[in-house]
Amino acid sequence: MRRLFVLSAAVALSATVAGAQGNEVTRSVAGGGISVAGWAGAVDANEAKNGMSIKDAKFAGEGAGFHVTTGPSSTYWNPTNTASGNYTVKATFTEPKYQNLNDHPHPYGIVIGGNDLGTDQATYLYCTAYGNGTFIVRGFGPAPFRLGGRGATANPAVHKAAAVGQPVTQEIAVSVKDGKVSCAINGTVVATFDQSEVVGAGKLKSLDGTYGLRFGHNTEVKVSGLAKAKN
Repeated sequence: MRRLFVLSAAVALSATVAGAQGNEVTRSVAGGGISVAGWAGAVDANEAKNGMSIKDAKFAGEGAGFHVTTGPSSTYWNPTNTASGNYTVKATFTEPKYQNLNDHPHPYGIVIGGNDLGTDQATYLYCTAYGNGTFIVRGFGPAPFRLGGRGATANPAVHKAAAVGQPVTQEIAVSVKDGKVSCAINGTVVATFDQSEVVGAGKLKSLDGTYGLRFGHNTEVKVSGLAKAKN
């Protein structure tokens, strides 16, 4: 049974592309591509249909972490980063200037259960936070599927930026334990799902698989402390 914990309700950019998401066009980041050894990435299918590729977003190292600028909605992974059984994957995400590349909030967060990544049969689950105090849990199976409602959900655990252009930081952790998968943001569990809700036909192949990072379009985020631990 699903349990959802809810509170009710400057970089240089080059040419834009056709195919807006909402009223905002997806932009191509100048100097884009992946510059961190061992890492790979893919844009969402709808972005690819509009002519975008992972070279239209930028994934770079910064200290012990990463500096990511999109571009198209993108997922990144290192194929050596795998998790199975009971585990937790976590990282800290900082939006240095909230909404500096977009006209509405966009999410970023953790990917788990990745299988066949980089192909049209890729399956994975992600939990992502927005800088406006909301979060969303979704999957690709390989078509997108929803968990916990149609849109983003407000929760007091999710930090809000003080204003557009101000920084906001979220610690996001996704855990698999004893047949359940949970997302915690800033130390508070915001959603939990039974394995049967996320694994099966049209959903994940397995909760075992590659873990990584997920970013919405037109977003700049710094990531630190990406790590896996056994539960």
